[in-house]
Amino acid sequence: MMNAVAGNYEMENVEMRQMYANTLLELAKANPHVIGLEADLMSAISTNKIMKEIPGQLINTGIMEANMMGVAAGLSLTGKIPYVHTFGQFATRRAFDQLFVSGAYAKTNIKILGSDAGVTAEHNGGTHMAFEDLGLVRLIPGAQVYEASDSTMLRYLLRKIEQEYGIHYIRTIRKHAVKLYPEHEVFAAGKGKVLREGGDVAIIASGIMVAESLKAADLLQEQGIEASVIDMFSIKPIDQELIVKYAEKTKAVVTAENHNVIGGLGSAVAEVLSEHCPTRMRRIGVREQFGQVGKLEYLKQFYKLTAKDIAGAAEEVASR
Repeated sequence: MMNAVAGNYEMENVEMRQMYANTLLELAKANPHVIGLEADLMSAISTNKIMKEIPGQLINTGIMEANMMGVAAGLSLTGKIPYVHTFGQFATRRAFDQLFVSGAYAKTNIKILGSDAGVTAEHNGGTHMAFEDLGLVRLIPGAQVYEASDSTMLRYLLRKIEQEYGIHYIRTIRKHAVKLYPEHEVFAAGKGKVLREGGDVAIIASGIMVAESLKAADLLQEQGIEASVIDMFSIKPIDQELIVKYAEKTKAVVTAENHNVIGGLGSAVAEVLSEHCPTRMRRIGVREQFGQVGKLEYLKQFYKLTAKDIAGAAEEVASR
């Protein structure tokens, strides 16, 4: 079933950061136990605009991400529902031990938004360009890991995880995404979304790479190759049944992610296929590289994250 705005690829009116702030405000007004935590990035994620409306439910801990994770764990133990935001590398690399021990090992209830995913960090540069955050959180027992591909999905996931106890990590960009889903779309944990049907190759993508994969499918169609496109927004748990179904259908799989090919979506899909349905496969993603300063389009080309790169990989493995 096709859910996406195929062929148009229109940018959304609302930025992802605005959707986060708006949804946090909505949740906090409805539930006094919801507490937002920031590490001096309130203007970066737009929560500075809601501070006056929920002054007792929004805390800026300063540039101390590990401490912020510990504060979130403590709040959880008192019955609060902490929503923690910072850039993805600070939420994972910098605060990993606190997230693992004070968070998951202690069985606390923390909702984490890691923003500026991968190359979308642009001019923040290499130190702020996380290509490994999904892999790190996937390692944590019991953690749920998502990558939001548009604002409709982000809002749904933020509201959904309020009702679910445990460690939840949502990876996102901060600015405008391509509009993919209607307002009332539902996104279940462990279930991918089929956005386009094709019998020659299955492209499984997440985040900004979903729109690139739809463009790649258009390019492939011009070559007589019909591609299925799947938004695998739920990285952990992952939709094992859907992956196997489309691997059996197409006999060829390409994964596309704005992340290291090690540890993220490509690894997760390869793990499923190696155990349940060995299939010809290619992974589009970052390989043995650090981040750097640059504009988004340049960075996508440099790290080979474009529709053309995805289409090229699909041509190599496509079943025709």
